[in-house]
Parts: sequence; structure tokens; C-alpha cells
Amino acid sequence: MNYFLYFVVGGWMVAVTLGMIIIPKILLISYKKRLFDEPDKRKVHTLPVPRLGGLSFFPVILISLCLIMGIRYHLGFPLENLNANQILCEFLFFAVGSMMLYLVGITDDLISLSYRHKFLVQILSGLLLVCPGEWINSLGGLFGIYEIPIFLGIPLTLFVIVYITNAINLIDGIDGLASGLCCITLAVLGTVCAVREEYIYSLLAFTAFGVLIPFWFYNVFGNAQRGHKLFMGDAGSLTLGYIISLLVIHLSMADTKNGERMNTDMILAFSTLIVPLFDVVRVVVHRLREKKNPFLPDQNHFHHKLLRTGMRVRTVMVTILCVSLFFIGFNWILAEKIETVWLLIIDIILWTLMQLTINYGIKSNQDKKLDTLL
Repeated sequence: MNYFLYFVVGGWMVAVTLGMIIIPKILLISYKKRLFDEPDKRKVHTLPVPRLGGLSFFPVILISLCLIMGIRYHLGFPLENLNANQILCEFLFFAVGSMMLYLVGITDDLISLSYRHKFLVQILSGLLLVCPGEWINSLGGLFGIYEIPIFLGIPLTLFVIVYITNAINLIDGIDGLASGLCCITLAVLGTVCAVREEYIYSLLAFTAFGVLIPFWFYNVFGNAQRGHKLFMGDAGSLTLGYIISLLVIHLSMADTKNGERMNTDMILAFSTLIVPLFDVVRVVVHRLREKKNPFLPDQNHFHHKLLRTGMRVRTVMVTILCVSLFFIGFNWILAEKIETVWLLIIDIILWTLMQLTINYGIKSNQDKKLDTLL
């Protein structure tokens, strides 16, 4: 076993431990101060639940990352095939961008902010990721496009950052869904980075994964009546979306030179996000077709539709996680066998067929309810 992996595992363990210590304290304070997410007609939960679980994410990730990197540096282990100054620059800009989104998320969880304010901060945070040179410079032959000039690559990168961050935020609609999808995504991205021997990025992914584990158990199995349940809120979803954006963009930059088809790592990175990314497109198109504001919430997300088929909340969560795992495995198997554009087309067809099947399930469930009333 490569000794660098011990640091990654150590970071994961520190994050899990800190999460187990801090999250119950957040629960206690939230219930004492009555900092609740109140139920309404758009939400699935029926009891007031604290939504400050994400308050623990950024501090735990930062402490775990800095502690392990400090120990590693003190013991004399070098950065693996990476420019130390470049990594430090990226980390500092990333830390500032994460802090900005974290603070905006906390503010939104406590007093609510308009989507315009959140978009602005997301764009500014995205610019901070781009500053040290992390931008998508190639599509690897997707749609016949290879190398991308900087004046197109930077706007595309900003769009991807805002897109991913909001997709994670919007999919956070039922217990365990957003955190479960992020666990899968971070585990896959962290493993890919470890295989590439880019252990700093792997450490970032696994520390984020680590703090999610205790949160996921409180979120899914916690009892709201006993004060053991909480949501991640925008502080959590925005932080996670930003971290995942950095990892996806980093893997999209690597080994995508002019004339080469898209690499497997880039395909795998985006495959982990197919469910939230495709769901955002479907929801926005539906809202525009209904002449509604695409930025205002409704009950037409993937999980809402599955609930309308008659599924229980936990069954919906497990189903969507399985769908995500299916797309990851499916795309990983076919990544080297067919052109990327055809793989994307197949994914879209499969997603569309899935939505049509769910629509049929919704109609059948409505017919059953109507028959019962009659």
C-alpha cells in the first residue's frame, strides 16, 4: 500500500470523528434556539427540523485537511509530482471561495436570501477557482471539439461550477438524497485521484466524504420527535457543490490534449453527477414550458415524481442512489468502447425512458386513488 494512502485514510477518519463530535452539538443548539426548517406544502417533512447540519462541513473539512497536510509536511513527505506553489495557490483561493459560499449558505439558512444574491456569490467563488489556472481547456472530442481557447474555457468553467453547485443544492429534497449522492460522487472522485497518485485532491474528497457519514445517519435515521434529526441546509449543499466542482474541473483538465478523445476520468467524473445535472435540465425546461420562473422552487424534481408514484421516502432515496450507481458503472464500462458523444446520447435516452416510466407510474397511482374514492 502506498504510504500516501495512509494520509488519505487518516484524513477520512479525522473527518468522521470530528463530524460525530460536532453534529450532535449543532443539533442541541438548534433545538435550544429553535432554529428550524418549518414544514410547508412544498416540503416533504411534517415536523420542524433544524437545517444547520451543513454548519459542520466546511470547518471539519478544513481542520482535517490542514491537520493531515501539516503532519505530512512535518514528517518530510513531499508533494507527489505536483508543483507545491501551484497547489498552495489553488488551496488558498479554494479556501476563500468555500468560505464565501459557506457564509452565504448560513445566512440563507437563518434568514433566507434571494437566488440573485446566491448566484452572484457562486460566480465570484467560481472566479477564485479559475484564478490559479483550474479551467476546462478541452472537451476531448465531444461534439468534435478538442482544445478550447481561454476566452471560452473560463466562461464554460464558471458555468460548470454554478451548474454543479446548484444541482447539488436543488436535489436536496428528501432525507439522505443529496448527502447520499455526494458520498457516492466524492468516493468515486477521491478514488480516481488516488489512482492517478494525486493524493491531495483525494484527501480533499475523502475528508468531505468523511464528515458526510455521521450527518447521513442523523439525516436518514434521526427521529425528529426526539430531536435527533437535521438537514444540511444551503451551508452544506453549497460547500459540497463547490468541492465537487473543483474535483470535476481538475479531472476534466488532466490528459485532455488536442486531438485526443475525452479521457475516462473526465467521463467518470461527470457520470457521478448525471442524476442531479439531468434533473436540473428537466426541471428548468418544465418550468419554462409552464411559463414559470425557472429559479423558483416547485415539486417537480426527480424525487417528487417518484413520491407521486406511491413510493415511501426512504425507498425513493435508495432508488435514486441506485440509479446514480447504474449510470456510473454503465459509463465506466462503455467509456473506452464507444465515442463520448454516443455515450451521452445513450445516457439521455435512458434518462428519458426512465422519466416516461415514472410518468406512467404516477398516472397509475392516481387512477388507483380515484378508483378507491369511487
